[in-house]
Amino acid sequence: MSTSDSPSLVYLVANGDLRPSANVACWPGQVAMEKKLHQVVESLGARIVRAHPFDKAAGHGFISSQKQGMAIFADLPPTARVIVAESVWQYSHHVLAGLISHRGPILTVANWSGEAPGLVGMLNLNGSLTKAGVRYSTLWSESFEDDMFREKLSAWLSAGVCGHEIAHVHPFEAESLPPEAQRVAAVIAADLRRHKSIMGVFDEGCMGMFNAIIPDALLFPCGVFKERLSQSALYYATTEVPEAEARAVLEWYLAKGLTFHFGTDSATELTEDQVLQQCKLYIAAVRIADEFGCETIGIQYQQGLKDLLPASDLAEGTLNNDDRPPVARADGSIIRAGEAIVHFNEVDECAGLDGLLINRVHRAMKQPVETTLHDLRWGDRDASGTVDDYVWVWLISGSAPPAHHVGGWAGSDSHRQPPMYFRLGGGSLRGVAKPGEIVWSRIYVTDGRLNLDIGRGKVVELPAEETERRWQATTYQWPIMHAVTYGVSRDQMMARHQANHVQVAYAHSADEADATLQARAALAHELGITVSYCGTRADGSPF
Repeated sequence: MSTSDSPSLVYLVANGDLRPSANVACWPGQVAMEKKLHQVVESLGARIVRAHPFDKAAGHGFISSQKQGMAIFADLPPTARVIVAESVWQYSHHVLAGLISHRGPILTVANWSGEAPGLVGMLNLNGSLTKAGVRYSTLWSESFEDDMFREKLSAWLSAGVCGHEIAHVHPFEAESLPPEAQRVAAVIAADLRRHKSIMGVFDEGCMGMFNAIIPDALLFPCGVFKERLSQSALYYATTEVPEAEARAVLEWYLAKGLTFHFGTDSATELTEDQVLQQCKLYIAAVRIADEFGCETIGIQYQQGLKDLLPASDLAEGTLNNDDRPPVARADGSIIRAGEAIVHFNEVDECAGLDGLLINRVHRAMKQPVETTLHDLRWGDRDASGTVDDYVWVWLISGSAPPAHHVGGWAGSDSHRQPPMYFRLGGGSLRGVAKPGEIVWSRIYVTDGRLNLDIGRGKVVELPAEETERRWQATTYQWPIMHAVTYGVSRDQMMARHQANHVQVAYAHSADEADATLQARAALAHELGITVSYCGTRADGSPF
């Protein structure tokens, strides 16, 4: 490999998954993406050199471990231009160590595809770099031939930096808050400071998401403290749940109208035994949350539990729903009857803190408390012509509550999770998000401080054919949300957002959504979190 750090030479790294099956399956898409990237870079007078070769034995050319990433960056010229090219989900910690110490210009680049979620992986890496204090530029493209991509790539190649317009972001002003928002925030903040809250964390650092870990010292002023729990304890507790209790949960699902798409081949189809194990996991999680007094919990699943149990997603979405199967203590009393136990998917602690604040504010204001994170997976114009706005596909494997779905439990169904990610199967909790007014948000860490970006939007109803097109273009087994963001364009969202995840909660009306947004902003501010408004109200007016 050349050791030149000439400005006309760019080193390309491709970070990947930790799971070999995912890397092998996604490699052809990465090859196609890199070919387009090579062409446009060379057309602008520069040259790309791949920093690491295709691995014949592994069957792909991704960086697949932290040690491999460290070795690759150790051999790179320390001031060279580096492009991190992503067309897949990636584990950020594989390359984070190298990027933190690298002194040359860094550009993260993603494809624009629902099938190969490079933009999801890139957003996670961006959030991780931001938290780590690393300077970087970022770009994304569907074709790699559009004017914006070419112009900004040209700027980065010549100057080592390119930027984006984020005029949709506005600073929070406490003096403009309505009295009711201030009152709700003050009451909740006082209670958190006095009585505090426990966040149950079943192992940190899921899928290399450095951006999803909140340092304890930043949580303390919020009145939130971590209870670090082991997934081995969750596995053991799951194995101890009697079969009869698991079957009672399954019967509860069936009575509510949840449809399971059962088959007989456990390797590729959903089986009743997989779902019964998921029911046991749900019961075990509720009891552990009760035992340790956890107001919120996060299950990592993907590493560790994936080799022992079916996917946790059915349990996660169930936990986030007020209407959920009852779980009894030893004395027969029901644990938090009729109340969600806020669950943050993939142990994303930023989503966990956000979910806690949403639950407190929405319950106080008599708004729907159910909340979830979604992957900011992809977006496209509505091919049916029903909606003029740009419509995002927000999608997640788990944690979406049936209260968010058209028809609730009866409108939801469960498919076997994709074998590429979930070897032992397990059912999803799938549905189409119901039309309505939403507040979207993200808590993240930058400059050693907690920040909250918060905005308004709506979920739109699309024809069944368009929903099907979007499902087929992403992951068919997962719950889907057709989201429109008020006053925030596609590129503005990509330029600003500091995570692969976006938090979503409904309100009963546009005015009530505005009110909950302001109360949540007031609460975050009261707790010492830096707040930014993103976009506008439904009518286009600012907050």
